[in-house]
Amino acid sequence: MKSASARRGDRRISPVFLGIAAVTAVTGWAVWTDFSEVPGIPVFLFVTGAWIVSLCLHEYAHARTALHSGDLSVGDKGYLTLNPLKYTHALLSIVLPVIFVIMGGIGLPGGAVYIERGRIHGRWKHSLISAAGPLTNALFAVVCTAPFWLDGLEGVPDTFRYALGFLALLQVTAAILNFLPVPGLDGYGVIEPWLSYKIRRQVEPFAPFGLLAVFAILWIPSVNHWFFDAVDALLRGLGVTEWDTYWGRRFYEFWKGTPEIPTVTLPR
Repeated sequence: MKSASARRGDRRISPVFLGIAAVTAVTGWAVWTDFSEVPGIPVFLFVTGAWIVSLCLHEYAHARTALHSGDLSVGDKGYLTLNPLKYTHALLSIVLPVIFVIMGGIGLPGGAVYIERGRIHGRWKHSLISAAGPLTNALFAVVCTAPFWLDGLEGVPDTFRYALGFLALLQVTAAILNFLPVPGLDGYGVIEPWLSYKIRRQVEPFAPFGLLAVFAILWIPSVNHWFFDAVDALLRGLGVTEWDTYWGRRFYEFWKGTPEIPTVTLPR
């Protein structure tokens, strides 16, 4: 049996996570102060760092909910330390989501923590464990958009505003897409406990491909336009405009050069 100090160590915040959070804070400061001659580089590091932080919190939410639902093994696996290196599939958990952002500006978390479902009793608990991750992204989106809908961005540098708007877009897309009832995504995990055993067995072989299938479908122009129109409408309701998210992504893609933002003259 583990000692009390060892159990506390299983739940202590990892230096790896603290390092990622520190990089995010420092590069956020660099964006705010226009410290770099190439503003896209700190924007890229700030948004990517914040995105990885949100991925860690997403998986932590799954693990913490599982812990309180009866799966005490999540502590032994290191899931409560917020260390992304402890995840079952680092490729799916961190690498692929970052690639999705770079390639398509889409926030799509991958699979990660392994929950021992046999230790958990009650369909509602299983559903809540799956829902905890995307709900964390939704909360993160609220935090990112709060300065917009609270009119708290007066005097804030435009580049930081755009970076925050793009980060908000990633969180909104992550919450929406991960709630889709597609095998391999959390949305399916929410409804799976309520399906018959026969249906679950039929669907199970497709789970490893659900994440990639969603990303591939989003590359279809008509689907992509429809989806982002819906996301833009939701963000507008939260005070984030398409102007904010567009230029945020343009700055994020620093390898394309520093964008020149046109001067907009408002009608009198």
